[in-house]
Amino acid sequence: MSSRRPSFFDENTEPLPSRIATGLHKIGLAMKQQSWQQANSEGLSATQGQILAALVAHGPLTGSELSERLGVTLPTVSDSARVLIEKKLLTKSPDPRHPRASLLTPTEKGAALGARARSWPEFMAAAVTSLPPEEQRAFFSGVMKMIRALQEQGLIPLSGMCVACKHFRPNVREGASPHHCAFVDAPLANEQLRLECPEHEPADETIRRELWEQFTRSR
Repeated sequence: MSSRRPSFFDENTEPLPSRIATGLHKIGLAMKQQSWQQANSEGLSATQGQILAALVAHGPLTGSELSERLGVTLPTVSDSARVLIEKKLLTKSPDPRHPRASLLTPTEKGAALGARARSWPEFMAAAVTSLPPEEQRAFFSGVMKMIRALQEQGLIPLSGMCVACKHFRPNVREGASPHHCAFVDAPLANEQLRLECPEHEPADETIRRELWEQFTRSR
């Protein structure tokens, strides 16, 4: 009895991870193009818009802190901040925490532009709403796991994700909200986990790995 011959698509289709990577690349191009168009309509570069948006979201930050949050080099941040200061969209003041550092703070006009810049990715959120709720939950879980893997490889900066926070208590109870946030002392469901939390305090590497293992451990 002859063995089953692989179908045409079995033999001529890239592995699923490769096709997912291609799809994410296409989405990334769309987001880059949209950010470029939106920034130009405001008279900004994409990086300048990201800086204003980050300062609106997190309050005054140093150049180093912005570099870490945005995943761009400090010289890039410095060049963009200098232009924003010249445009009177940012001010610079001494950082009381670090005598040699300066805090960047948006002006009233800069804060308004930063608030608008925060909405630039909303076109992508509209696309996600076309997915059924169960697919949205699965997609969010996959995105979170990919971000975490890239962070552990040092390819993107550590963000304010719940799963890497010292306040996160994964799988500590049964039911629809199995996790707990010790900062606000409240239960958390999987779909309520944050990718960028202003109260995030990064756990050290050992604790972070333990949290992830407990989070992904099947119950």
